Amino acid sequence: MQDKLYAVKDEVNKVIKGKENVVEKVLAAVIAGGHILMEDIPGVGKTTLATTFARSMSMDYKRVQFTPDVLPSDILGFSMYNSATKEFEYREGACFTNLFLADEINRTSPKTQSALLEVMEEGTATVDGVTRKLPDPFVVIATENPYGSSGTQMLPESQLDRFMVCLSMGYPSHDDAVKILKGNASDPVSRVQPIITAEEVRALRTSTNDMFVRDEIYEYIVSIVEATRSMELFSMGASPRGTIALLRMAKAMAVIDGRDYVTGEDVQRCVKDTLGHRVKLATRAKAQGMNADTALRQLLSTVAPPRI
Repeated sequence: MQDKLYAVKDEVNKVIKGKENVVEKVLAAVIAGGHILMEDIPGVGKTTLATTFARSMSMDYKRVQFTPDVLPSDILGFSMYNSATKEFEYREGACFTNLFLADEINRTSPKTQSALLEVMEEGTATVDGVTRKLPDPFVVIATENPYGSSGTQMLPESQLDRFMVCLSMGYPSHDDAVKILKGNASDPVSRVQPIITAEEVRALRTSTNDMFVRDEIYEYIVSIVEATRSMELFSMGASPRGTIALLRMAKAMAVIDGRDYVTGEDVQRCVKDTLGHRVKLATRAKAQGMNADTALRQLLSTVAPPRI
């Protein structure tokens, strides 16, 4: 299975140039059963990344462009009266798929954003008092423009906490930008080949979740998260959900590397992406010019890694 995971990364990297680390983290989040938030400026390939992953992993794919007029019923579905049968019939919303792309999620209303809370946490959608299970696997990849961009509004903490990781692609390097231009004449996404099936994704999630983890790793993860709550650099620490997300991401990184055990390095590689959007910096840290990334790096230097 490791060979197939490498093949998935290679297939995505054919389209997304120079973002190998981001591609690996998205793959890990999918394996770990989490959802991904892509925060970046428009036009750097966030939507293309989601589309490419859907193709390479044989997932059904739906996209909704989140605008102020999008309603919760567009996401969850709705009941429509059938005059022939004189009964209400349910029409599925866009979330009934394997990979749901919520494009520019911070441009829609809080009411519509909240429609995703149950969907992302329980994998179900409740309409008119009836709860329906979503397809398995189910992954949300949401994109958002940076706060302060025209027409955006901040996501609430409860919404952010549902995302396992928050990633940023950034601008391409000069050489990668040249490669993008050279490939722009064709449609590279249409040439993406399916590598693994949805059934294999489910099996990967099960094996990843059942991976043995030493007690020292559990202690290390909890110590890191507890430090976000006690250090003066942070005004709000990470939640218990963040602790679980960090463990699951570390397991997934080990699987991608072909190992059946988790190391301290696996945990460290995932701290920024799993905790950065869950913490808030204190005023003192902001005054020193720090951001979540630098604060978390400083935190890691204060927590001793396990000796295994």
